[in-house]
Amino acid sequence: MTIFTPRLPSLLAAAFAFCSCAAHAAPDPVARVAWLQGCWRASGAEAGSLEQWTAPAGGTMLGLSRTVKGGKTVAHEFLQIRETAPGRLAYIAMPSGQATTTFALTEASANHAVFEDPAHDFPQRVIYRRDGETILNARIEGTLGGKAKGIDFPMQRTSCDAR
Repeated sequence: MTIFTPRLPSLLAAAFAFCSCAAHAAPDPVARVAWLQGCWRASGAEAGSLEQWTAPAGGTMLGLSRTVKGGKTVAHEFLQIRETAPGRLAYIAMPSGQATTTFALTEASANHAVFEDPAHDFPQRVIYRRDGETILNARIEGTLGGKAKGIDFPMQRTSCDAR
């Protein structure tokens, strides 16, 4: 009579090999722009005017912005940076009272990102540049009424608890 004994060492080795592979999964492609993470206060703007970005997770970074004037929120925007196809990132803007627009990442470095949608009315380009650890410059640009236009949004790092 043969007694069946399971091959536990082989099963355990397979389980550990699986866990090891999962631990070495490919990095989140959105990590290319992880330097945006954190809270950024709009320079020269009223308290509460800010832009905030979460850490990359699950192929996305989530962001929001709020503009305060006269003690009231006058504009807001929900934002995403996400992988839309393998290796391709997009900036998805959902501004208050306007249609959602998707801008494709066209340039990225350790402190600079450019997103573009040439078919959009204005802006056609969204640009972020971080200068050091405390300065973030955002810029929108494109053509409006047949003329080139650009608007800068300088920001400084702030506590996410700041009011």
